[in-house]
Amino acid sequence: MNVFGIGLPEMALILVIALLVFGPKKLPEIGRSLGKAIRGFQEASRDFENEFKREAQQLEEAVKTPTLAESQEVDTTEVTTAESNNHNATSAQES
Repeated sequence: MNVFGIGLPEMALILVIALLVFGPKKLPEIGRSLGKAIRGFQEASRDFENEFKREAQQLEEAVKTPTLAESQEVDTTEVTTAESNNHNATSAQES
């Protein structure tokens, strides 16, 4: 088992030293505080990731929306031009 480059014997040594320094009464309290700090960091990280994904989706939608509007404008222009050409051809035949 290797966590952060620290093996099991090193972890046991750190735990023993912490037990000697802080004492058996203070160690659980320190563990709880450390656990709460890590949990808070994970929640903040998750919130940041969700916000980043939400912003990325909004940017993608913003990029796609004008593209669709432009393609609809092109289709409308093509239809208008085709109708105009048909009208001109009909007018020329009547003359």
